[in-house]
Amino acid sequence: MSGHGRNRAARAGLILCFAALLDCSREETSRPGAGSSAARPAALGAEVVPAPEGGEVPALVQEARDRARREGRELVVYVGASWCEPCTRFHDAVKAGQLDASFPALRLLEFDLDRDHDRLAEAGYASEMIPLFVVPGADGRGTPLRVEGSVKGDRAVDEIVPRLAAILARARAAAR
Repeated sequence: MSGHGRNRAARAGLILCFAALLDCSREETSRPGAGSSAARPAALGAEVVPAPEGGEVPALVQEARDRARREGRELVVYVGASWCEPCTRFHDAVKAGQLDASFPALRLLEFDLDRDHDRLAEAGYASEMIPLFVVPGADGRGTPLRVEGSVKGDRAVDEIVPRLAAILARARAAAR
């Protein structure tokens, strides 16, 4: 390789290194929790994540809770059913982004009551009514921080939102 070719290769290598450093720098500052020990709240909006069909609920919830915290999100276990009108209204409102302002960092780990009833009950997520929203404990089991049921009709989501916000506020206060 000639001297000119070596210089060109060296410059190209420096440009690639510089570009890689810039990219790493951008990634570090934009990732939730980057540059601090506490994760910054994600401003991505509320989301529903389906729970796997198999496995032990506490272990699944612990893993989802840890991942959510690393991403600056709050995890709530959500139990619903396709035949439950308030459940489908709430689920649809989350999917449509209608709750993003109220819950900008909420992740709902969604279980289906008909499919998951027994394993949910074993893990402390039994309820008399659905939808069910539970702030999970560090062990992945259900806690008393929960909201059960709602009204049918157009008011279903509006009825759930303040109650869900209240248990999340209590969970945040208890974590301090």
